[in-house]
Amino acid sequence: MTTLPAPAPSATGAKPPATARRIGARVLIGVPLAAYALVSLYPFLWMVSGAFKDQFEVVRGGHLIPEHPTLTDTWNRLHFFDYFLNSLKVTALTVVLTLLIYAAAGYAFAVLRFPGRDWLYRLFVALLFVPGVTVLLPIILLEHNLGVLGTHYGLVLPFVNGTAPLSVMLLTGAFRAVPKELRDSARVDGAGEAHIFARVHLPLARPALITVALLTAIPTWNEYLLTKVSLNDESAYTLSLGLQQLSAQNVPHYNSLMAGALIVVIPVILLFLALQRYFVNGLVGAVKG
Repeated sequence: MTTLPAPAPSATGAKPPATARRIGARVLIGVPLAAYALVSLYPFLWMVSGAFKDQFEVVRGGHLIPEHPTLTDTWNRLHFFDYFLNSLKVTALTVVLTLLIYAAAGYAFAVLRFPGRDWLYRLFVALLFVPGVTVLLPIILLEHNLGVLGTHYGLVLPFVNGTAPLSVMLLTGAFRAVPKELRDSARVDGAGEAHIFARVHLPLARPALITVALLTAIPTWNEYLLTKVSLNDESAYTLSLGLQQLSAQNVPHYNSLMAGALIVVIPVILLFLALQRYFVNGLVGAVKG
């Protein structure tokens, strides 16, 4: 008995090819995402545009391209170079101390064995859920008693302490991901604990270290509340306080405010763009660990 071939599907009932379906799905997802990206990006573009306009152009609005672009006025009024150096000093000290202290702590939690290790680690992680503002007053009182209130070191110490929970969690996960065989081989070769930490674990945890550095540098650079409460001497002001001075004038100059905000945010954006590859790898490695 001869089997008849199945009838060809009609033109109206034919399914679209897989390629067409993929393109349709991408368009369906991509168009709303592109629209959302444009809406989210517009305030930043407006800030960049306003930074190069004069006051009249900003108030008039209506276009993004400035007619007579300039940044000179805000550059001088913000005392950019002095405030930039202060912010750079505070941020650099915070990042260096954070990496030195919590890299060692992460190695201890990941590799070494000591009584109460797991409970102490859980306590550090639990501190992630404590709002920083709740410890603001104790920090101010402690700094006053230590004699560092109003100095840059009075900012660095609480900043370093505030990064402890996340830094310990990320670095502990990264060090746990290092194969145990590498440590055993180093010990067989006669390496001590400090040598294993410096020559084996730190190089392999470089993405996590860079991630911690970024997550420390960005909020430290942008910190306003603690710096506002702590610093009274204008010569010690950071960029965030310098920007606040521009907004505290009787007649706000919006072009100066936008220019100041642009000056503050550009270093952070450039830093993240330069290190974003390590940032993503560091988060992935820490989660896997």
